[in-house]
Amino acid sequence: MMYILYNVLGLLAFFVLILPFCIYRLLTEKGFSTRFRQSMGLIRREEIADVMNTDCIWIHGASIGEIVATSPIVKEIKKIMPERKVLVSAFTVGGYDMAKQIIPEADGYIYFPLDLPWVAESVVRRIQPGIFLPVETELWPNFLRAIRERNIAVMMVNGRISERSVKTYKYLFSIWRDMLRTVSRFCMQSSIDANYITHLGADPQKIFVTGNTKFDQTYAEVTPEDLANYKTELGLGDDAFPVIVAGSTHAPEEDFLFTAFTELRKQYPKARLVIAPRRTDRVDEIRRLSGRFGYQTGFRSELKNMKESRPKCPVVLIDTIGELGRIYAVGDMVFVGGSMTKGYGGHNVLEPAAHAKPILVGPDMLSFKDSYSLLTKAGALHTVHDARELAKELLQIAGDRFLRKQMGDASMQVIRENRGAALHTMHYLTDLLEKASVPRAYTKEYPVNTRNFNDAGGGGLKHGAAIIQYIFHLAHAPERPWYAFILLGFLRGLSYIYGFGARVNLWMYEAGILSRRKLDCCVISIGNITVGGTGKTPTAQRVAMMIKDMGYRVVILNRGYRSHWDKPLGVVSDGKKIFMTSYEAGDEAYLMAKMMPDVPIVIGKNRDVTGSYAVEKLNAEVIIMDDGYQHWQLDRDLDIVLVDTLNLFGNGNLLPRGILREPLSHLDRADMFLFTKSDQSSQLTRSSLMENIRQYNTKAPVVESIHHAKEFVEIADWYKGIQQNPIPLEELKGKKVMVFSAIGNPSSFEQNVSGCGLDIVEAIRYPDHHDYGMLEMQYIGERAAELKADALITTGKDAVKIPTEFIYFNRDIPLYVMNMDIMITRNEETFDKKLKETVETVLKRKNKKSKVPEIKRVLNT
Repeated sequence: MMYILYNVLGLLAFFVLILPFCIYRLLTEKGFSTRFRQSMGLIRREEIADVMNTDCIWIHGASIGEIVATSPIVKEIKKIMPERKVLVSAFTVGGYDMAKQIIPEADGYIYFPLDLPWVAESVVRRIQPGIFLPVETELWPNFLRAIRERNIAVMMVNGRISERSVKTYKYLFSIWRDMLRTVSRFCMQSSIDANYITHLGADPQKIFVTGNTKFDQTYAEVTPEDLANYKTELGLGDDAFPVIVAGSTHAPEEDFLFTAFTELRKQYPKARLVIAPRRTDRVDEIRRLSGRFGYQTGFRSELKNMKESRPKCPVVLIDTIGELGRIYAVGDMVFVGGSMTKGYGGHNVLEPAAHAKPILVGPDMLSFKDSYSLLTKAGALHTVHDARELAKELLQIAGDRFLRKQMGDASMQVIRENRGAALHTMHYLTDLLEKASVPRAYTKEYPVNTRNFNDAGGGGLKHGAAIIQYIFHLAHAPERPWYAFILLGFLRGLSYIYGFGARVNLWMYEAGILSRRKLDCCVISIGNITVGGTGKTPTAQRVAMMIKDMGYRVVILNRGYRSHWDKPLGVVSDGKKIFMTSYEAGDEAYLMAKMMPDVPIVIGKNRDVTGSYAVEKLNAEVIIMDDGYQHWQLDRDLDIVLVDTLNLFGNGNLLPRGILREPLSHLDRADMFLFTKSDQSSQLTRSSLMENIRQYNTKAPVVESIHHAKEFVEIADWYKGIQQNPIPLEELKGKKVMVFSAIGNPSSFEQNVSGCGLDIVEAIRYPDHHDYGMLEMQYIGERAAELKADALITTGKDAVKIPTEFIYFNRDIPLYVMNMDIMITRNEETFDKKLKETVETVLKRKNKKSKVPEIKRVLNT
């Protein structure tokens, strides 16, 4: 709800205030079109070609000050990881130009997108960074939401929180909490900033004090030759003394400066004043003010381009961007603005300190309180409150060579003692990148051949499946056609309606308005909250085998998705014989019947009907509801929710815009969570997933598992028995293979094949539950021969749908089925104990109830 309110207010502000202002600047300001275009997310491919889909490090600083702090970090990144691509972004023209000037090591530069939902999401989707580093307090809700949906790591660097920010951020409520959860590391400038971010709700375990990277800046270093050139270009002769450089000034600070400068000129007629206003569009206003004080004024842009001798103007205005840090070097004394006018909190005092200059500021240095405090205590910086005090300090410092040197030396001492923040930051960055990395065995690349309904060389896809596939591609593709926004917006609207319906439906069951059926047995549900493959089938197999080993009669209920059985109930297997084909039963139910020949499998959409049949006709003591989390009509004793660590919760949207079947808040019903494919995901992903789940469910234990490859079986043998003539994994190691599948998460299966040491020449993907035709299998076989593959590899779920005539066809290339099972890698004891206790408790209670009528009958007799 808060996001909706934030976006409504944001859109109003955009159309009422921002857009008219941008149109005005487009018409009046040269070069603004690039900034506006990129800020609206319309970044040309060639502008980001070097960083797109390269797992780049994206570092963002709002303006010049943040970009200055960025420079040392980028330099360290390129020293330690020279192969890693770096993208630098800024909000302002000054920041963008500064980045290009002082960070030549970066591989790309862009203007940061406006925080409108479709704009932020579009840019993140196209670039797909490996990690995002906001500098200081650059946190934007929609942008971070898009980052979070793609499971991209975030680390705040050179973090700084002002008292004003503390008061402002708390009003963002749930949005602020979401932003804090998205950030994996907070590298703060000082303990004060660390305390502020803790007070705002950040996890203390994520907070580290690394120091201020502005102490490490080197871009402003000036050689003797550079210094001589600057003095010549500014018209500062050898007799010019003292030279006062006033940086980042705001009105009315220039008035104070001219008043004090006039007093200084009475004693030092050769004194010069160099002013660099915070906004260069104010130079004409300042020139007029200078004229009223009777001073000739020169402009840096004009003086620089003069071929002849420059005029010795008493006042020089810096109307260029990105030079202030170096121009401080020409001063004998420095005044840093934004400090005598309330509301700005001062500006960067470390730049003049790096040139060993005496520094003067006003009393408002709230935004730079730490560096201000350090320099004040060292005696490098003095505070003035008005023009009179400013004049007094200028006269005192100008007239005392020892004081000037003492203050300058103190400035350099502070800089030297506090350097190293960039290196400290790199320590946490490399650690986070390691935690965010996926094991190398699961990151191999190979060609992917996604089949469409109109592809040549096969029976094709059903149009319904093709439409679903196209919409999925549209939602996740980095480049989208112009109409995608309309279609996806429509789907998002349907998602809100779907979500409302899901909430109401569940509430009606919980309130007792709709009734739930309680079966006379133990009911265990294995399901998930998303569509697509999470590993329910192998998990159901493991649970069924464990219960069977405990000595109980177990039956599996499957809904029979994509089956061709039109009756309310179908017995796929009674635990002795398989009665249905995969065409009739559906691939999942038939595969379970083959994998567990001694466990009855029953299909039907209404689990109340199939469950009653299992109890009454098959004497079930324990029922496993496969994919039963959303089947609220049937009461259950244990809800196990599977979570795919590769796909998490998709893009966070409900069907049909996303893959969520229910709102994430409904995770509170789960009794246990099972993370699947944990070996193919990063440690950071699993930690983030755990944090996400704990928002909604703090009690249910979490267990981790992997899809474990066991062996290969030639498909003709597999049909006789799934473990008939197994081939060890090592036997095919190094072979060139082509894989094909029609499952919910094909990349996981493909990476498992790759992880066994096989060389994938191509992966063919069909939509989940797709039925293969003979023409398609012939295409797959011919494609494998064309690519000179040694073998074809597929899954058991696909094997049951392959036409019999192809299986026994005279094939030149063998087709192997990869047998897999679920292996619990973390908290296995918890998983087994929870399962055992639930079954035994429920059945013990059932047996007690069943004995009561018998006891009464005996007593009556």
